[in-house]
Amino acid sequence: MRTILITGPGGSGRTTVAAATALRAAGAGTRTLVLSADRADALGAVLGTPTGPDPVRAAPGLTAWRPDAAARFRDDLTAFQDRATGFLDLLGAARLDPEEVTPLPGAEELSVLRALRDAALSERYDLLVVDLPPAPRALDLLALPEELRRYLRRLLPPERQAARALRPVLGRLAGVPMPAEWLYETAARWDVELAAVEAVLRDRATTVRLVAEPGPAGADAVRTAALGLALRGLRTDALIANRVLPETGPETWPAGLLAQQRKALADWQQSYDVHPVAHLGRDPRGTDDLAALAVPGGDTAPGPVEWPVTDRIAEDGVLVWHIPLPGAIRDELDLVRRGDELVVTVGRFRRIVPLPSALRRCTVAGAALQDGALRIRFAPDPELWPRER
Repeated sequence: MRTILITGPGGSGRTTVAAATALRAAGAGTRTLVLSADRADALGAVLGTPTGPDPVRAAPGLTAWRPDAAARFRDDLTAFQDRATGFLDLLGAARLDPEEVTPLPGAEELSVLRALRDAALSERYDLLVVDLPPAPRALDLLALPEELRRYLRRLLPPERQAARALRPVLGRLAGVPMPAEWLYETAARWDVELAAVEAVLRDRATTVRLVAEPGPAGADAVRTAALGLALRGLRTDALIANRVLPETGPETWPAGLLAQQRKALADWQQSYDVHPVAHLGRDPRGTDDLAALAVPGGDTAPGPVEWPVTDRIAEDGVLVWHIPLPGAIRDELDLVRRGDELVVTVGRFRRIVPLPSALRRCTVAGAALQDGALRIRFAPDPELWPRER
């Protein structure tokens, strides 16, 4: 399945572009699902069809879905209490009734990720269009699966489960179920679910489209979002320049505004596949307005950014790791080697990446930012590499 993630700065028209993209693909005969992460029914307002916790038919070949984060959180908490009954009774804890449960911070994000996984694994659709939150929140959301899996591995290392055969014995001796058993089972289940979401995000058929209004604020937002996406290994396959004013129009239009749009579009076209979308003179509502927007459909596009070690070894015997970071500024870049991990910080974004086994036996010999890519040099450590006899 092809997956298109759509985000951009707040107020840029992300939901409208997501709906128009899905409608255009459905009109071309592609079985399409558009998924909204918005608490309010902005997607339904744009489509002219209310959306909710169950998928609804919005147009021929087009299904719309807005998951209910509150309901999913209640179901998860109820299931957790059922699995941990023995331990909770030991503590004398009072169970929470589903009616008194309200979602905690983060529940909405997890609900969206689970819905994304479920939709991507469905065989009913050929294209999934996801209306993500505004860019800063969207980037945090896309980072969540990898970060949570890392936390689980650190807090509950898989190798610690080697002693799980002893836990039933200890449980019988103590007279109550040992919490470590269900704790590890819960962690393993979470890891499997998060890995499935990661697989969707890393799939070569998954790409991101940014939506922004051409202008100084939009240009800054696009640069920041594209940089954060690249750090996560996701490529922006298209930039939707939304609400573009026509070159010829009423004399009352400010000339400065038109000049700003021209400059932003010219700059973007040097780095992105730009698709200008004309301003309709009103907020688009209904399928007729959406069809009038010239947005690209679900055509194939480049897959995620790779972070490979180069196949060749430099003349001085070092390995070079290339990390694409388009738009990065040297002063905003920080790089730290910590054990078998590499901590890469670019502005407000940070990613902790496990090093490949070959690089774990190397020391960092330097790094340079050139042509939109961070090139890190690793020199083999003689103490860790096999010696020739």
